[in-house]
Amino acid sequence: MTTAAFTPETESRFAVARQVADAVLFEGYVLYPYRASAAKNRLRWQFGVLVPPAWGAECEEHDFQHTECLMEPKAGATLAVELRFLHAQRRTVQRACKDSGFETVPELRLEDRVLVPWDEGAEERVEVVTTVAELMGDGVTVPFSRPAREETEPVLDAAGRPVGRLLRRCEEVSGAVRLTARELTGPCRVMRLTAVVENTSTWTPPDGTADRDAALPRSLVAAHLLMGLSAGSFLSMTDPPEWAKGAIKSCRNLHTWPVLAGEPGRADLVLSSPIILEDHPAIAPESPGALYDATEIDEILALRTAALTDEEKREARGTDERAAAVIDLADSMPPEVLERLHGAVRALREVTGPDPAPAPVLIPAGPALPDTYGVQPPDTPWWDPANDSGFDPARDRVLVDGRSLGAGSRVLLRPGLRRTDAQDLFLQGRSAKVEAVLHDVDGGVHLAVTVEGDPGADIRREQGRFLYFQPDEVAPLEDV
Repeated sequence: MTTAAFTPETESRFAVARQVADAVLFEGYVLYPYRASAAKNRLRWQFGVLVPPAWGAECEEHDFQHTECLMEPKAGATLAVELRFLHAQRRTVQRACKDSGFETVPELRLEDRVLVPWDEGAEERVEVVTTVAELMGDGVTVPFSRPAREETEPVLDAAGRPVGRLLRRCEEVSGAVRLTARELTGPCRVMRLTAVVENTSTWTPPDGTADRDAALPRSLVAAHLLMGLSAGSFLSMTDPPEWAKGAIKSCRNLHTWPVLAGEPGRADLVLSSPIILEDHPAIAPESPGALYDATEIDEILALRTAALTDEEKREARGTDERAAAVIDLADSMPPEVLERLHGAVRALREVTGPDPAPAPVLIPAGPALPDTYGVQPPDTPWWDPANDSGFDPARDRVLVDGRSLGAGSRVLLRPGLRRTDAQDLFLQGRSAKVEAVLHDVDGGVHLAVTVEGDPGADIRREQGRFLYFQPDEVAPLEDV
């Protein structure tokens, strides 16, 4: 086993998958309107956060990810694994004093930007290369750590004079990657690969307090894995061959989900991500660049960003280099590029022709309120606004197991297997609060909920970003 750098061939294969992995790494990194002062940017790092074990015991977040998938390696095959995560570094703003010292300030106003305190994310990688044979039995464990560090960056005004500095501090972060494989009985040489990523930090909250801001610099943020075979293939977790469905069903995936990645048509690379994706995900070709906003809609974000005031743009540019790049992108986007964002049809096909490749889109995490697509007669409106007048999401109620549920009711989540995805399954058995009862145009009923214990529940309510379940996917906990 070795942790040496990948071979050029492995690096080339992984480069294709990293385009999507980068989107996973920075998903929700900074949200529109890209300013540190925005309420939605005060609760950071929502995906794949592996916290120190001592703090995880006090909260609803996890200190590990557990991935299982099936592979058919050829004789002598090697497995290359890349763990990727963000290491949060705390940025403090300081102003230069007359006595040549510095003082910490809440902001530093410059001509083109306003610098404010902010948590930045430094990309980290841990690379492992091992033979499949070494994975048998006790397998391979690779511990890693990143030391605490501190660095400063001078801040200059438009004339090049020093007016302050940025002080960045990183805390020590440590973890381990554990890889094992077991051959399954059957006519084919199929192996179950298990990959566990753990935060092994020994840090404990001072005085037993549970402070997420203190835990984040010691956490693995947006952690995910890329795993590739030198010879052989992986089996799809969502579309396996008939003979492998039983074995696929027995795989345990906790806080992450593996999909086939890389070039379409190949099955030698897997991306295991805390965000639910389809096999061979890809960035939409129309996308002009990273906008970082969770479940982003490029056209709307580009237009809204371009419409920010000059003062708002100054603050966004001072928030983060990536936020500044988004502002510059929106300001410089040519009309023809913006026009390409105005909708893309991917699902249409000839009825008598072959099926096209799956649409290369990123699937947002969490269950979403389903869209309804139907073919209506030309003279029949698909929706009559007058029929909406009798519905009130805040007051409507629905009968579940003989009990009336509405806004404020507490329920137990039990996702239905016939239409669920892996993100729903993460919430199996969790308690939630009903925020609204919604009706779609086909007469279906959906419960908008927030999960109890979710630290971002208040922000979800403020933004109206709920999770959605149908009545037969919940069980009443009490009458409200």
